[in-house]
Amino acid sequence: MGSSMFSILILVLLFAVMYFLMIRPQKKREKETKAMRASLAVGDEIVTIGGLCCKVVKTKDESIVVQVGPDKVKMEFMRWAVSKVVKQGSGHVEKASVDDFDEVADAEKKEARKSKPKRMKKAAVVEEVEEAPEAVEETVEEVKEAVSEETAAAAEEVAEVAEEAAADAE
Repeated sequence: MGSSMFSILILVLLFAVMYFLMIRPQKKREKETKAMRASLAVGDEIVTIGGLCCKVVKTKDESIVVQVGPDKVKMEFMRWAVSKVVKQGSGHVEKASVDDFDEVADAEKKEARKSKPKRMKKAAVVEEVEEAPEAVEETVEEVKEAVSEETAAAAEEVAEVAEEAAADAE
């Protein structure tokens, strides 16, 4: 009777050790992963389980729309396909100070400049090109002045060398 109780006690201890060493940590990781996937917000940079690095542009109940690569291709993934959040975007709510609002405003201005339609980008380029001739003219004048100064210095050197050669010839 004592040996059977002892073997049952060892079995129970073995299951308890297995629970605390294997099952409980796994459930804790699953809970953290589920919370991370539930807290995804627009602007987060994520890595999918397939290794794709992308940025969240829209969230839905069971899925997210992400933007990938320099061409900004948009794709839709299920939330369970997110492996980890690399960088949290501006969609997360935290305690904010005045400096944070300034930083957010600056970031929004930069993002607004980046996300212009192609027509607007072309118009901005045209404005820059219209301003370019003035800058080119200024640069040409500076180069002419530098060249004329260098030419004058070179002419003086040639005259000195010619005088020395003439003096040596006599």
